Amino acid sequence: MISVAEAKKIILENTDALSPVKCLLQEAAGKILAEDIFSAVDIPAFPQSAMDGYAFSFNDWKQQQELIINGEMAAGDYSSETLQPGTAIRIFTGAPVPNGADTVVMQEKVIVKDGKLMIEDDILEQGRNVRLKGSEIKTGEPALEKESILSPAAIGFLAGIGVTEVMTIPNPVISIIITGKELQQPGKTLAPGQVYESNSFSLTAVLKQLHFSNIKIYSADDDLEILTGMLKEALEKSDLVLLTGGISVGDYDFVLKATENCGVTKLFHRIKQRPGKPLFFGKKANKLVFGLPGNPSSVLTCFYEYVLTVLSLMTKRKISLSSAPAPLASSFSKKILLTQFLKGHYNGENVTILDAQESYRMSSFAKANCFVVLEEPMKEYAEGGAVEIHLLPA
Repeated sequence: MISVAEAKKIILENTDALSPVKCLLQEAAGKILAEDIFSAVDIPAFPQSAMDGYAFSFNDWKQQQELIINGEMAAGDYSSETLQPGTAIRIFTGAPVPNGADTVVMQEKVIVKDGKLMIEDDILEQGRNVRLKGSEIKTGEPALEKESILSPAAIGFLAGIGVTEVMTIPNPVISIIITGKELQQPGKTLAPGQVYESNSFSLTAVLKQLHFSNIKIYSADDDLEILTGMLKEALEKSDLVLLTGGISVGDYDFVLKATENCGVTKLFHRIKQRPGKPLFFGKKANKLVFGLPGNPSSVLTCFYEYVLTVLSLMTKRKISLSSAPAPLASSFSKKILLTQFLKGHYNGENVTILDAQESYRMSSFAKANCFVVLEEPMKEYAEGGAVEIHLLPA
């Protein structure tokens, strides 16, 4: 067995980002940009009114104080004509400011009478309420740097400079292989000896919560030939394969043999931790394989602590669990020589270690918002003593 730290080091050393692909901008939300983007246009492309009001020459107004209103300009309009001395033009937000005008006064600060404009704005300055050409970004200037996250705002910004496609780090194709002849799908009648299968539901739910949607589900009985065939297909079609169950040393635990049959190199198997001690991690070319324990709590624990790190490295997204110190709400006696990931609830002030910590029990996991991480040595933890917590995605 290896330590938790050793396992995580092996994962870091063997996981690379996926190769960039071209992506339509409207499909790039949440992904990581794989190139520097430079603007091909000035934004705004012309001097633009920031207000509904009137456009005029500031110096002209200073000399005359009263201007003749001569026409109007709305967003989408265009005129090559120059504003005549002594005149102003009615203008609306987003409209081009005409040649000869350099200032816009908002409509609430004027009096219009008999086609003439009188301005009542004591603090009006030259250039007020005019968005200058290129004031947002100029042609050739950097818009977004490589490895920026494509947030809704970033996508809107790129669309605003005319971008339609970007190079991004793609999301991986993920296959989940559920093993165990004792499993029955929810909604069907249980035969004697059967239990409802839940691991595909929890794994799919957490993947979709993290915006991974290219997921294929396989179900295999405890049959080596069938499992080997499914794993071979999954490796051909996927970037990441998650198997659940069948990684211990029982007569019906065929996952390790199936990985050997498919040419997967074992990088580690068994970690000094609870839950999830039998965890397997392997690699074939650039395809990664996890063998997750079958118990539901172990599956999710190993997903959050290990698979999530792989997904973060593959996509360059910052989705690994965040950690923080927190005081214990009550004392706890650690009696095993393994790192423990205990289901906990953090209320912002202290953390409570929940009951029902056994690896088959999901009731406490459903209430948890963190793991309490207790490292290998046995130890007595006092009430109020600081422990490390890993915060789960909300």
